[in-house]
Amino acid sequence: MNATAAPLSHPELKRRVTEFARSASTEISPHDEELLPEIANTLPRGTTVYVAHTPKAAVGDVVRIATKLTALGLKASPHIVARRIESEQVLREALNQLAEAGVGQVLLVAGDRNPPAGVFSSTLEILDTGATVDAGIKALGVAGHPEGHPAVAPDVLWKALAHKQAFANRSGTRVHIATQFGFNPEGVRAWEGQLNERGITLPIHAGIAGPTPIAKLLKFAVACGVGASLGSFMKNVGNMSKLAGGAATCDELLIRFVNTGAGSPASRIVQPHFYAFGGVMATVRWMRALIDGAFELDADGAKFAVNA
Repeated sequence: MNATAAPLSHPELKRRVTEFARSASTEISPHDEELLPEIANTLPRGTTVYVAHTPKAAVGDVVRIATKLTALGLKASPHIVARRIESEQVLREALNQLAEAGVGQVLLVAGDRNPPAGVFSSTLEILDTGATVDAGIKALGVAGHPEGHPAVAPDVLWKALAHKQAFANRSGTRVHIATQFGFNPEGVRAWEGQLNERGITLPIHAGIAGPTPIAKLLKFAVACGVGASLGSFMKNVGNMSKLAGGAATCDELLIRFVNTGAGSPASRIVQPHFYAFGGVMATVRWMRALIDGAFELDADGAKFAVNA
């Protein structure tokens, strides 16, 4: 389906939203360690949960949390941040510990530490060591920037994705693209077309902010360098009273993704990744409601509200 197709009926739209959400992932940080049992009791077994390597955390903290998530029956996907890895030895030790704990997927990101803590300044350098393959890590996430990156030229981003595609092809590793969050699902679909034109066939996990007050969401958007879609979003917000009221847009964005064909066989946008800007448990409970179909669409099918 594309943006010009006939609108879906309410039952079909709800079915597709639920189906798309059932494959969703979310994220936590080492600061959320005490929430792990509650997260595991709320999300279905096998749900993918990314473990962010926050600035004050050590690599060992990320490994510990990922190990606990795996033991609780969730699928951990710890961040490996190139610029925070002190050496290739530290990288290999962390990957080996993760593999021994049953962790089969990691997310590679470059990070913004300047100067880097060690020898790595990009994810490509990590891939080229062969360390993930040697450790037995079978799946990788890599970053995608449908709106570009404020500090990286577009041609550099495209070359990096081509490099990662080549790595997937030669190593047999299952590589997917996890995108930055934004406010323009139609733009992400257009970016998918640009990937196709360049021969990049990696599946896409579309970044969507979970239930988050708009004022807080805007702060994260600025911090994360979300540019083009932010201006459009601000026009659609309409007035400052919405900002003050703390409205959330996650339901509208998710519906727009589904209406543009995300999750369908014709699209390589295979699942959403929900950023937990509004809080981990708020996001996790919201996800569970979607997975269970415990939500109601409004009359226009443009929004929904989860059942209390």
